[in-house]
Amino acid sequence: MKFSVVIATKDRAALLDGALASLRAQRDAPEFELVVVDNGSSDATPEIARRYGAQYAFVAEPNRGKARNAGVVHATGDAIVFVDDDVVTPPHFLAAHARAHDETVFPLAVSGPIVNVPDAAQRPEPTAANFSRAFFVTCNVSVRAASLRAVGGFDESFDLYGWEDTELGARLRAYGVRRAFAWDAHLWHIKPPTPESLEDALGKAIEKARMAARFVRKMPTRRIKLATGAYAFNLVRARILAPPVAQPLFAGLASSTRVPAAVAQLARNALLDSVYTEELARQLRRT
Repeated sequence: MKFSVVIATKDRAALLDGALASLRAQRDAPEFELVVVDNGSSDATPEIARRYGAQYAFVAEPNRGKARNAGVVHATGDAIVFVDDDVVTPPHFLAAHARAHDETVFPLAVSGPIVNVPDAAQRPEPTAANFSRAFFVTCNVSVRAASLRAVGGFDESFDLYGWEDTELGARLRAYGVRRAFAWDAHLWHIKPPTPESLEDALGKAIEKARMAARFVRKMPTRRIKLATGAYAFNLVRARILAPPVAQPLFAGLASSTRVPAAVAQLARNALLDSVYTEELARQLRRT
């Protein structure tokens, strides 16, 4: 089985360099190719992709689903491996994915542990805390190309932050693809300890709520409503514990340097919860 490793990226040439270097250092790997989809970069991303012999595609629109679909179009492998541009893979990474697919006749979505690290030099072994029951997470997942194409790939109408990989996973599951978790198919995900700004986090919460409502409209099942929080108990809970009227208070506490860090974090979480559920409820009322 030939593998195509698809990476969607934008303006993170240095991180992409590390990811591609680790993939080129694979040992005992199946035949594979690298496919880099540039989602509108203005840095050295094209040069980095060429340096490692990757196929290169450019998608100017900032749509991760569209970018990954373009990667699948360019891919010639029997199986597609999706990883992010800010990862480092161990030398046995692709061999582990290939082994998981070889061990069964059923079509699989194979994922492995994602170990968050502050920088590329930190490479601890995965622990039980890195286990995940997620069906399809594009930071580290592989699936047969035929299965992806049979369900139509990523839904490009999920053009804001959130849920596009979960939605594709739901369609793959309905198509008969099974989930497999391979402990030896782990990778390191570089997450520097620089906190995300409150403004950016709020923007993501609103976008994620809008995509959640789109997801529910498309697949109004109990599983999807539970996954997105689009069910009555959760929406009522949020209105009581994190009401919209309290958002200015939460924002003030979350931004304050005069309160303990734990209090600021609790306020930040409450604010994001309130904004997400308020926007989700608003979007659901529009259906």
